Amino acid sequence: MSRSLSESLRDRPLLFEPVPPSSRTSATRSKAHLEELVKLIETIPRVDAIDVPELVDENHDGKPFYRSSDVRVFGRTLADRIGREVIVNKIVAYLPSLEAVSQWARETVERGVRHVVLVGGSSRYIPYPGPPVIEANRHCQPIVQHAGGLLGNISIPQRTGEAHRMLAKTRAGASFFTTQILFDSEGALRMLREYDTLCRGAGIRPASVLLSVAPLVDEGDAEFVRWLGADIPESAERSILNGEEKESAARSVVHALRVFGEVRAGVAEGHIGVPVGVNVEEITQRHLAPAAEMLSAFAKVIDDIPAH
Repeated sequence: MSRSLSESLRDRPLLFEPVPPSSRTSATRSKAHLEELVKLIETIPRVDAIDVPELVDENHDGKPFYRSSDVRVFGRTLADRIGREVIVNKIVAYLPSLEAVSQWARETVERGVRHVVLVGGSSRYIPYPGPPVIEANRHCQPIVQHAGGLLGNISIPQRTGEAHRMLAKTRAGASFFTTQILFDSEGALRMLREYDTLCRGAGIRPASVLLSVAPLVDEGDAEFVRWLGADIPESAERSILNGEEKESAARSVVHALRVFGEVRAGVAEGHIGVPVGVNVEEITQRHLAPAAEMLSAFAKVIDDIPAH
């Protein structure tokens, strides 16, 4: 029997983040990808929830072009098929007003999707029409909570002052964070340590943090995740991509397990009270097989790692 999202977030949660159908993908291809995802998830019962991202390209003025269809439709369909919790992401920066954000949240829970991740804009220099994430949290959290759901946000470990942002977002209703894709443990550990200290000082329970990992197959993948905002140390890129390309996915798995192990060791040694888990990402539809390999590897070891 699968755990509720609330239960899983307190004890080594494992999430999978698949690529939703593109608005330009044929119905036949979209259905085939859905069936592939269902088959995969059914073989890995340890997966606690599916985290569905919203895929958006942005021009130089900050105007969005939505590459994914409505993720709520995909998320609800997937939830019905697999019987697991589903989370959908929404970039609130592109919505025209705070009321539009609240309306989106009401429509989302009415469609049977209770858990959401609210995301901000990609640039601090663009005056987006939508509200800041903290303000969006305050308005959406009561809506999803009333439906029995949880609200999450994104964290970026390498960003200066991130722990303070996380504290403010936690106070505004965030129950969990998924990180930017990680390729080393140093930034994540620093962020977790600072966030734990701030939460202790404020007397509040820290939100859970899901460390995002993803496989790289070639140099194009490295460039793509950099475009997404991830930092890839040169040493990590060499260890994953130097050698036979067909073995890059396996080396990605080894590297991701090492990074997570280092974070878990640091959390235990530092007595950090932040619940930590993993979010495995499929960065493009051609990466389902390597993402499945990584997801399966984490499912086998995550319960062997001490919770605290």
